[in-house]
Amino acid sequence: MPIVLINPNLVVQRNDPFTTGIVYMPISLAYTAATLRQAGYAVKVIDAFAAQPRQAARQGKFLLLGLSTEQVVAELPEDARAAFVYAINLTNHRSTIAIVSALKRARPHLPVIVLENTQAVTAYALAQVAEDFYAAGADYVLTGEGDQRAVKLVQALENGSAPKELQSIDGLGAPTFYNPLQGFLDQEALDDLPFPAWDLFPLENYWNLRFAHGPQSTRRYLPLLTSRGCPYPCRFCVVPATNNQKWRPRSAQNVVDEIEYYLQRFGVSEFHVEDLDPTISDQRIRAICHEIVARGLKVTWKIAAGTKVETMRDEETIDLMAQAGCHYISISPETGSPRLLKAMRKPFDLDHAVRLVKRMNQVGIHSQACFVLGYPGETEEDLQMTWDLVRELTRQGVDEIALFIITPVPGSAIYEQFAGYDDLSELNFTPTWRTDYKKLSRFRLRLYASFLFWKLRYHPLKILRQPFNFLRRKFETKMEMVPYRALMLKWLEFKAH
Repeated sequence: MPIVLINPNLVVQRNDPFTTGIVYMPISLAYTAATLRQAGYAVKVIDAFAAQPRQAARQGKFLLLGLSTEQVVAELPEDARAAFVYAINLTNHRSTIAIVSALKRARPHLPVIVLENTQAVTAYALAQVAEDFYAAGADYVLTGEGDQRAVKLVQALENGSAPKELQSIDGLGAPTFYNPLQGFLDQEALDDLPFPAWDLFPLENYWNLRFAHGPQSTRRYLPLLTSRGCPYPCRFCVVPATNNQKWRPRSAQNVVDEIEYYLQRFGVSEFHVEDLDPTISDQRIRAICHEIVARGLKVTWKIAAGTKVETMRDEETIDLMAQAGCHYISISPETGSPRLLKAMRKPFDLDHAVRLVKRMNQVGIHSQACFVLGYPGETEEDLQMTWDLVRELTRQGVDEIALFIITPVPGSAIYEQFAGYDDLSELNFTPTWRTDYKKLSRFRLRLYASFLFWKLRYHPLKILRQPFNFLRRKFETKMEMVPYRALMLKWLEFKAH
């Protein structure tokens, strides 16, 4: 009688395959699978996206990749004892809802639980939108870290626990109650977790796409979570709500044990670090580097989801990271405006960022700088400051920029300040429903074009390398990989017509 874990379809906004359609491997779901298995349960994973990543279906302005809901239901074992549907990202909301609804129609008595993703800025706080899931047929919504809570919930359901006993599981909600989160896993608990159960997932299908969240430069890669949470209170971000501003690291030895295990088990030597903030402790990131070097591991690792640049203390840390195989670091200035940074509650040391980007360029670490446009109260002067900062970072050697138009995320402090969308899947980085979208989009396109011009002027050899990387599918930056992904998505849309 297996526990079934379901990753939903990838949802792409058809008019923008460049900033939507990003592939994230479901690492928190893989942790939950491993923890359930360690507790003695049989586990079956249905990865609705990766099982058939080149199967596409149009739904209005969206393109859904992966299994149909009928195919998902057909994969469900007759003797399944519970089904967890992973709310991996906000943009996949319509797929998550559709799968919940299909499961409940096919198996009315099967407990269906929606599982929150707490370790991504692209996710959402499920307590804010739980009614959507209950209306679709979900029995429970499980918020917070799912690893151990999922085991507790399955045990309670097995024992036929009364609602009062179920309410003792913190983070668990149902149509009649919600028990708020009480705590988070600390370093000792994180080190005790089994490594993610990637053997249950269709890894080859992910690898064969040849694009990922981070720039994929080898045949095989896997994501890592070396820490959880983030201590910062940024108002546009969901993470303060899902992690209560708590950062919790794994030990350096435990992280490198996982890297070494994947080298031996899967032959993987490329790792994409998907932490919210992996370098909060400069001492720990140095310890990870020393451990990799001491073991003689020949690996490449990339900080794909971003990190707080100030937490990397100085050039010595950058040098050590390069020595240990770090090839890519994403940072998030967000804006060049000190006034707007204060309004966002986003602490950022612009001078420190420029200095460390310069060092990354010198030691061969590719860098990305991410910015948000359209924050409430942003002025033309603020946008000009962002423009100026992008130019300075480009001069110092930043390899790519990413420009995201602000969208409200359930759980973020600014969520209630926006209106005009009809579907939570519209809450992506190309929010065409915003009344100022056309203006912001024009600014974004001009800044991207200027960035490429500045890069050609200051670092012409980098520009010349990009076509070769694209053709070889050995991507050093996301900007090289994105056109490849966009072309594939457009081809899949054409075939789905």
